[in-house]
Amino acid sequence: MNVNHLDLKKTAVLFFDILNGYYHAADAAGKARMKPMVDNAVRLMKAGREVGLPIFFAKGNHRPDNATTALILTDTNNPLKPWPNGEVAKPKMQAVAGEWRSEVIPELEPRPDDYYIPKYRWSAFHQTYLDLALRSAGIDTLIISGGSTDVGVASTVFSGRDMDYNLIVASDACATSHDQRAHDLLMELIFPRMSRVRTTEQVLRMIREATTKKA
Repeated sequence: MNVNHLDLKKTAVLFFDILNGYYHAADAAGKARMKPMVDNAVRLMKAGREVGLPIFFAKGNHRPDNATTALILTDTNNPLKPWPNGEVAKPKMQAVAGEWRSEVIPELEPRPDDYYIPKYRWSAFHQTYLDLALRSAGIDTLIISGGSTDVGVASTVFSGRDMDYNLIVASDACATSHDQRAHDLLMELIFPRMSRVRTTEQVLRMIREATTKKA
């Protein structure tokens, strides 16, 4: 099968943690850094809706008391800062269930009939109903956009690959809030072995070509 093959009947779009808390609550510099990713995600959303692709939103859904967050031993926190005096502490979660911060950004025009995947770990597949919903709909291909590339997107891509999904990662519709080198490494050296890495424009072209063939 050709690497440019795309069956629209078996394809969905997954937006990972593009939430108010990570974007609209960010400082000016952080928001500016993420804006190109958001703009490209919006382009994917509009193209997907135009051809009737199901839209999935994976979103953090943590408890306010942090009771669903594990305390595991790591050398650093997410921003790669060593723990003070080596004492590991639970992070303050940015996406708490029921809060504005955990809601999908309005730019992606979330609709009631979209799929909302509450999650408690990095992967959108881990103990969620994502796999069930995809298989029930006969979907075997996911177009993935979101952040952070080196956290949730990476975990989801690894999981999806091991569950035999065809994955298309929109490289410029993903972003990291940590170290750009991690994003580049994954896109250039890791993800191509388990997915198709494409720019947003290339994904849009795939959708257009699949639509033409379908017609």
